[in-house]
Amino acid sequence: MMTTDPTRAWRRETRERILAQRNALSVAERERLSEHVIANLDREFRTLDCRVLGLYWPIKCEIDVRHWANQLSKTSGIKLALPVVVEKKAPLEYWEWAMGDPMVRGVWNIPVPAIKKQITPDVVISPLVGFSGSYRLGYGGGFFDRTLASLKPRPYAIGIGFDMFACPDFVAQPHDIAMDTIITETRSTNDCDTPQLGRISS
Repeated sequence: MMTTDPTRAWRRETRERILAQRNALSVAERERLSEHVIANLDREFRTLDCRVLGLYWPIKCEIDVRHWANQLSKTSGIKLALPVVVEKKAPLEYWEWAMGDPMVRGVWNIPVPAIKKQITPDVVISPLVGFSGSYRLGYGGGFFDRTLASLKPRPYAIGIGFDMFACPDFVAQPHDIAMDTIITETRSTNDCDTPQLGRISS
């Protein structure tokens, strides 16, 4: 007799609902919200000590931080890196990347750097499907959680998304790893109970 895990079912249904809502946003509205998120992200990032920033190639109407990160790299000398799926159910690798570098299609046709130059980020930014407190609801593959669990030292983890996709009924599971901060168009403070890593000393 088949049984359904209610937590997994809730996550799947919530993920599908939020992705449908996100896809339904007009381009103008998504860009307007994204501008506010990126402004808050920039303020947060200026408080961090970072030499290598891990970001992501946006898919499925995610917030596009590439141009912001590119400008940051030009003005500060910070190196950028993109996540690469190298093996199923394994941590991601981060490969060094700069705007204009040659790219190839990776898993799920997501562009990845054509030349592998693995690098370990001090700070990583991850897009959120949904969130609750300091926890993110992702796409369900577990890649980002496995990556945070494997990297030593662990990078400072920033999740970004929109207020409308908060999930107050989210229940964290043992494999879920809290973000150090979650940033939205109205939220730029750190609400996480985990130790804050990578802060510039005042």
